[in-house]
Amino acid sequence: MDIKVRKANKSDMSRILDLIKELAIFEKEPHAVAISVSDLERDGFGENPKFQCFVAEFDGHIEGMALVYTRYSTWKGNILHLEDLIVSERMRGKGLGTLLLDEVVRYGQDLGVKRISWEVLDWNEPAIKFYEEKGADVKRDWDVVHLNEKGIKSYLSKI
Repeated sequence: MDIKVRKANKSDMSRILDLIKELAIFEKEPHAVAISVSDLERDGFGENPKFQCFVAEFDGHIEGMALVYTRYSTWKGNILHLEDLIVSERMRGKGLGTLLLDEVVRYGQDLGVKRISWEVLDWNEPAIKFYEEKGADVKRDWDVVHLNEKGIKSYLSKI
């Protein structure tokens, strides 16, 4: 199997968006994706890139991606956040996820981060098993908190 992992290019963003939409369908939120190709191109390849992205190609076609960015932990200092690791449905179980995670971990080590963190849905048992087999500690006692755009406006209207 001819699989290649590399840093994403601006021209890859259309396929990246396709994978993001595929993930949204898998996660039962098909209408939640509001980002566009131009957003990804601007935010990932502008003067101050907001993220780094790696892609996995199979026979020259992008079948997986991992999007990461740095953030700061008050306990650890610099950490790397893995926003999404996505492998197309047809290529799951063929090693692309491992190769992408390998690249993310190497990248984190090169940056000197103290931790790499990400979220996984509690019902996505195959992903949880995959991460635990890689040595990740799935924090089942933490809840993710989001304040969406509507919530932000509502919050600010009350202060």
